Amino acid sequence: MSQPFVLPDFYLPYPARLNRHLESARTHSRSWARQMGMLEGSGIWELKDLDAHDYALLCSYTHPDCDAEQLALVTDWYVWVFFFDDHFLEMFKRTLDRKGGKDYLDRLPAFMPMDLADGFPEATNPVEAGLADLWARTVPSMTHEWRERFAVSTRNLLNESLWELANINAGRIANPVEYIEMRRKVGGAPWSAGLIEYAANAELPASVAGSRPLRVLTDAFADGVHLRNDLFSYQREVEDEGELSNGVLVLETFLGCTTQEAAEAVNDLLTSRLQQFENTALTEVPALCLEKGLTPDQCAGVAAYVKGLQDWQSGGHEWHMRSSRYMNEGALLGSSHFEGVLGTSALDVTTLFGRPAEARQRSFTHVPLQKVGPSLLPEFDVPYPLTLSPHVAHAHESSLDWAERMGLLHDVWDREKLAGYDFALCSAGLDPDATPEELELSAQWLTWGTYGDDYYPLVYGRPRNLAGARANNERLSACMPVDEPEAGRLLAQTPMERGLADLWARTAGPMSAEARAAFRRSVDAMLESWLWELHNQAQHRIPDPVDYIEMRRHTFGSDLTMSLSRLRHAGQLPPGIYESGPVRSMENAAADYCCLLNDVFSYQKEIEYEGELHNGVLVVQNFFNCDYPTGLHIVDDLMRSRLRQFQHVIDNELPVLYEDFELDEQGRAALDTYVAELQDWIAGILNWHVSVRRYGDEDLPETLPHGSHPHTAAQTGAAPGWMRPTGTGTSADRVRLPGVPGVPEVPAADVPSVGMPVAVPSLAGVAPAPMGPAAPMGPAVPSLPLSAEWAPTLPVPTVAGAHAS
Repeated sequence: MSQPFVLPDFYLPYPARLNRHLESARTHSRSWARQMGMLEGSGIWELKDLDAHDYALLCSYTHPDCDAEQLALVTDWYVWVFFFDDHFLEMFKRTLDRKGGKDYLDRLPAFMPMDLADGFPEATNPVEAGLADLWARTVPSMTHEWRERFAVSTRNLLNESLWELANINAGRIANPVEYIEMRRKVGGAPWSAGLIEYAANAELPASVAGSRPLRVLTDAFADGVHLRNDLFSYQREVEDEGELSNGVLVLETFLGCTTQEAAEAVNDLLTSRLQQFENTALTEVPALCLEKGLTPDQCAGVAAYVKGLQDWQSGGHEWHMRSSRYMNEGALLGSSHFEGVLGTSALDVTTLFGRPAEARQRSFTHVPLQKVGPSLLPEFDVPYPLTLSPHVAHAHESSLDWAERMGLLHDVWDREKLAGYDFALCSAGLDPDATPEELELSAQWLTWGTYGDDYYPLVYGRPRNLAGARANNERLSACMPVDEPEAGRLLAQTPMERGLADLWARTAGPMSAEARAAFRRSVDAMLESWLWELHNQAQHRIPDPVDYIEMRRHTFGSDLTMSLSRLRHAGQLPPGIYESGPVRSMENAAADYCCLLNDVFSYQKEIEYEGELHNGVLVVQNFFNCDYPTGLHIVDDLMRSRLRQFQHVIDNELPVLYEDFELDEQGRAALDTYVAELQDWIAGILNWHVSVRRYGDEDLPETLPHGSHPHTAAQTGAAPGWMRPTGTGTSADRVRLPGVPGVPEVPAADVPSVGMPVAVPSLAGVAPAPMGPAAPMGPAVPSLPLSAEWAPTLPVPTVAGAHAS
């Protein structure tokens, strides 16, 4: 059978290595599979199938350094998981038996007890027997925290097979974002990452296991593994099995392109995820180890885990090139300069150049402040009606007065700017049924969150003061005590702190301790996402598209606003329903639509006036190397597909969820109300963007935050007064603009301000210096165009987070 496309040139930065215990693992896996009932008589495999798949070779490549006993156990785990995949296919996917599949999957968690003393149920099939044996052999050497994490990833791997089955039943092909998210659960790479901790003797410390850098490493690793598998398995899955869950098919459908073009796009995304992995490992993980105070042994363990993930990538590729399970005809020919030598296909340095190097260079060499406006706006086909609260006018004035009292109108904003932003109008659409008090509180949360979103890039981003931003986050988090919400007011000193402490006390006060903790996690996630933006800003790096989509939900404050709605229904719904796949899928689809909608409206403001790197249209332009209209068209298609998915979940997945959770009439009504609130959320956000004075060409640059537009400084020759220090020792704050005729020396304005960074003013009319060449490898930041419009700011020693009030 001819192959449907030519395999692309893969980015292979790490050489594959082979474990010396390969043959003993092969012998053991045959014996173990027969003992568990997976071979003759199973109706799934014969010995020849197991030998042809050669999972021992896979594990010997992906775990090259573990000993014979560890390799045998890891190989057994992979024999088990691939047998499960084929067993579930034959028993339930081919027969489209969802109920039988659910009953089958519901039994499996009982075979993963946290305490082995609890024992196992009696196994009724080879999958259950194998899981019980593997669990008993693995967990004695691992901590309780690892057991919980690995059990969760195993349940996700098993249970999301129902999602694949549901898509086959519906004849539905997922959109790209939905596919990436679900493939992580179905594809099993996060599960593989757990086994890497075991095989590399590198269990992650509990203090960092759930952190963003480690989560991104695992997710990027997972996406790389899955996208690579999609390329090799397209022919078997799509043409033979009728599978719809394949990344090549997903992009082929979404982009409307040929199979070959889709395969190249999948490979580009695979490359981007590997480069994200490298960037995170080199720029975020070391700082995390220092921040958490890890011991040298713990740091070495984290490094061993990262190395284990790298080994898996290169070894997994080598195995795909050789396994009879996949489409790899001719793949080994010419794949390296060491043809025929096992483990050398990833040793060809020529794979580091070409498209991978070009993609890396593009992400670091964007020229900011280019003329792009006005923003182009597509048609927004939101099917949900807009309803506005009758209390909007009162909430508008109240939010202005509140911001004045908190001190938010004396630096980046003034009253006129905030009045034009009109966050009360947004709240009125998000929650049209709110009481006057609830609407005021909602508008003030939006005011505070957007203030922070404007403040951080300006105050901490331009001087690249990530340490100051992190310290400020710690102070803000301290203003949200769970035990005594009112106590946060006593700690607040700056306008941001006073605003947050006030909002926290009024919002969290009536909540239970559990609800307070959940809500605080939502706020902390938004604060952490601002640090992520600053990290990219410091590198002058356009983010990877997958990382961008996932972090954009936090920078936009989606989870914060949704969590307030979720907490209203606390006690009306059973535990776990908000963490279920359909509800998370519905929430993420709604969030992505509105985040990208904001990016579409704010494109001119962010790209032309602020030099922003975090905009979905720009991210798409960078990834596909296309122009603005093409990037906008792709984003528009993605928005529409996310909105269709949102409605698909409502129409098709929630009714099944009702049955799975056995919801009574009250529970169904509560979840239906939450769905209606999400529909209001979408309609209200669209209406606000259409109506607000913040993004329009006719409103810019006057509506920009003070000090955010480089041309403003160029006209006066100085930074805004609130950004410059005063008091003893600041008389030398006289910034002369070197070599610019007609721009005089400007003395510092005597404006009360403590600890703010000093901005080096922009130089009007000075052409950018030539762009320095970016290094094709590594995360180093290339030289930036040193135009006055993009001059960095100079930090002044200060107490982090203090500013004029």
